[in-house]
Amino acid sequence: MAAAATMGARPAARAGGSKWFIAISVALGALLEIVDTSIVNVALTQMQASLGVTLSEVGWVVTSYGIANVIILPLSAWLSDRFGKKRFFVFSLAAFTAASMMCGFSNSLWTLVFARVLQGLFGGGLLAKAQSILFETFPKEEQAMAQALFGIVAISGPAIGPTLGGYIVTNLDWRWIFFINLPIGILALFMTVAAMPPDDARPKTKGAVDFLSIAYLAAGLGALQTVLEEGFSEDWFDSSLIRWMTVVSVTSLVLFVRRTLRSENPVVDLRVLRYRSLAAGNVLSMVVGMGLYGAMFAVPIFAQTILRFTSQQTGMLMLPGALASAFAMPLVAKLLRKFDPRVLIFTGACIVISSMTSLARLNPATGEVDLFWPLLIRGFGTVMMFLPMSMAVLGPIPVKDISAATGLYNLTRQLGGSMGIAVLTTLLASRSAFHRAVLTEKLGLSDWATQARIDQLTAGLRAGGVDLVTAKARALAVLDGSVSMQASVLSFNDTFYFGALAFIVAMPLLFLLGAGKPGVAVDAGH
Repeated sequence: MAAAATMGARPAARAGGSKWFIAISVALGALLEIVDTSIVNVALTQMQASLGVTLSEVGWVVTSYGIANVIILPLSAWLSDRFGKKRFFVFSLAAFTAASMMCGFSNSLWTLVFARVLQGLFGGGLLAKAQSILFETFPKEEQAMAQALFGIVAISGPAIGPTLGGYIVTNLDWRWIFFINLPIGILALFMTVAAMPPDDARPKTKGAVDFLSIAYLAAGLGALQTVLEEGFSEDWFDSSLIRWMTVVSVTSLVLFVRRTLRSENPVVDLRVLRYRSLAAGNVLSMVVGMGLYGAMFAVPIFAQTILRFTSQQTGMLMLPGALASAFAMPLVAKLLRKFDPRVLIFTGACIVISSMTSLARLNPATGEVDLFWPLLIRGFGTVMMFLPMSMAVLGPIPVKDISAATGLYNLTRQLGGSMGIAVLTTLLASRSAFHRAVLTEKLGLSDWATQARIDQLTAGLRAGGVDLVTAKARALAVLDGSVSMQASVLSFNDTFYFGALAFIVAMPLLFLLGAGKPGVAVDAGH
C-alpha cells in the first residue's frame, strides 16, 4: 500500500464519452502542431517569390519553427504544473491559432519568421501535453486505445502536411496553409474548454522562476536545432556559424544539466530519466524519429527530383501510407492487450526494415506503383513500433512523473527527426558525389560501349539537322545527365540502407524497456 501511494494511482475514467471528448479535442490540437511542421515545405518556392527573398532566407520559415518547438517541449511539464494543465493547453491552443493567422497575414519574411517562432513555442505545448493528458485521463485498460488516437495524429500528421500543402499551393495561395488552422483551432479550443475538468486551485509548482536554467535550455536546444537545420546548407563545420552554434549548444546544455540536477524545483525534471524504460526509450524514440521523418523527407525528394512529380502528386504518393497507419492503430491497440509491447516493437522494426530494403532497390525506371507497397508496409510497421513503444516507455512511469516524461519523450522524437533529415541530406550529397566519381571513371571515352552510345546520340542529332560539333556536345551533355541521375538514385538507395541499419543497431535497447503496465515503475536498478 505504501508503494502504491508513492507511485500514485491513475485517476478513474470519466463517465460516458467525456473522456473521448477530451481525447479528440487534445488530439486535434496536437494534429495542428504536427501538420504545421511539414505543410510549409511544399510552399517555400511560392513564399520566396511572393516575399521577394532568396531560397536560403525563406528556409528560416522552417528552421525558426523547429527551434522554438524543441525549446518548449521539455518545459511543458513545468509550465502546466505552474499555471494548470487546462489553462496551459487552452492558452497554447488559442495562441497557436492566433499565430497561424499572423503567419497568413505576414507581408515580409521576418514578420513571417517571427510568427512561426510563436507557432513553434505554443505548438510545442500542444504536442507534449496532448499525450500526457491522455495518460492522465484514461484508466490502464483503455490506455492502448487512447494512445492509438495520439499515434494516428503523430504518424499521419507528417504525411497529411505535404498532401494538404500541395493541394492548397496548387489550387489556392500559400497563405491558406496557415488560414486553414483557424476553423480547426477554434473547434479544438471550444471542445477543450467544454470537455476538460477545471484545474486545481493551487498550482503544483511554487517559488521563484529559475530564468537562468530556462536561458541555458533555450540557448542549448536552439543552437542544436540550428546546427541540424542549417548544417548542410552552411557546409557544416567549414562554417563559422555552425562551429559557434555547436560551442553554444554544448556549453549551454552542460550548464543547464549541472544547474538542473542541483535544483530542488527544476524547470525540467531530468530525474525522471532514472526510470530505465524512459532512458532507453528516448534513444529508441530518436531512431524512430529518424526513420519516420527521414523517410518522409527522402521519398518526396526522390519523387520530385527523379520522377518529376508535382507537389500535389508527391503528397498523394505519401497519403496511402498515412491512411494505412491510421487504420492499423486500432488493430495494434487490440494486439497490445495480448502481447508484450516489446514483441510488437521488434515485429514492427522488422517490417520497417523490410520496407526500407525494398525502397533501397529504387532505379530511374521506378514508378508510383513501385513505391506504393513499400510505403504502405512502412506505414503499418511504424505503427507496430510507435504505439507499443509509447506504452512500454511511458506506461511504467508513475502518474506524478508522466508530464515530465512525455515532454522529454516527444523532444527526443523531434530531435531524432531533425537529426535524421540532417544525416540523410549530407549522406545524399556525399554518396551522390561518390557514385558519380565511380560511374565517370567506368565510362571513360576509351570504353567502346560509352563511345558507341555517344556516336548513337550524335547520329540521331545529326539526322535532325544539328551540326557535328553541337551534336557531340549535346550527346556528352545527355550522357552526363544520365550519369548524374544514376548517381543520385544510388545515393537514395544508400540512405534507405542506412535507415535500416539504424533500426537494427537500436534493437538491443528493447531489453531495457518495461512491459508497458501503467503505474508500475521500472527504474535503473530493476
